[in-house]
Amino acid sequence: MSNSFHPKHKTVLITGGASGIGLGIAQQLGASGHKIIVADMNLDAAEHAAAELGAQGISARALLLDVTNPQQIASLPDTLLPDTVDVLVNNAGIQHVSKLEDFPADKWQQLINIMLVAPAMLTQVLLPSMREKNYGRIINIGSVHSVIASPFKSAYVAAKHGLLGFSKTIALETGDCDVTINTLCPAYVKTPLVEKQIAAQAKEHGMSEEDVINKIMLEPMPKKSFIDIDELASSAAFLMDNSARNITGQTIVIDGGWTAR
Repeated sequence: MSNSFHPKHKTVLITGGASGIGLGIAQQLGASGHKIIVADMNLDAAEHAAAELGAQGISARALLLDVTNPQQIASLPDTLLPDTVDVLVNNAGIQHVSKLEDFPADKWQQLINIMLVAPAMLTQVLLPSMREKNYGRIINIGSVHSVIASPFKSAYVAAKHGLLGFSKTIALETGDCDVTINTLCPAYVKTPLVEKQIAAQAKEHGMSEEDVINKIMLEPMPKKSFIDIDELASSAAFLMDNSARNITGQTIVIDGGWTAR
């Protein structure tokens, strides 16, 4: 096998990169000298994020990408030229909370398309250049809901569980080269998405936001704390390193002990 391609500074494509976890990972990896491609379905937001990163001295470019659009995914290698992607961070995600009887069928399908089909199709289109260079890292942002369930989140839980099966399969298919695929599975991360969920649940349950945080969100977690984005970014940085070349097909659960019960 040829020697691995290990430039110190890698090109990292992050889906849903314009806000929340994606932007946090972009900032931390970018600050280490990696080139960031901020992919988002909202081009204005992606451009704003890339400009913000640029102002911090980070090499970043914006990319309009709807991860449910097969044409946009298929043309990615051409769209990205002269860049080729060394590291794919599958982060784009949405949530819909509803009991199954009331769950709109098209919404269920949309969650699966964004969080399970898209990571597969993006991996499919970016894998050839990773093989060619004999270096690639696919880092999926899963969830504690990749390994356990909560009521009223059937589509999200199904998608996040499916991601683990997908990752294990691709780990087997990429055993012949220096490409790895792993899934980071955090408990609640304090992002705008979660802030909205806290407010919605407070309303729904007729309780204070503080009670929602302590009695619902952090209740099952011995550490009683939200996961910080830097914990995810540092885990991603570790997986990108040569010292993690034999860590593949793994589910890395960052949950403050939630699933130890």
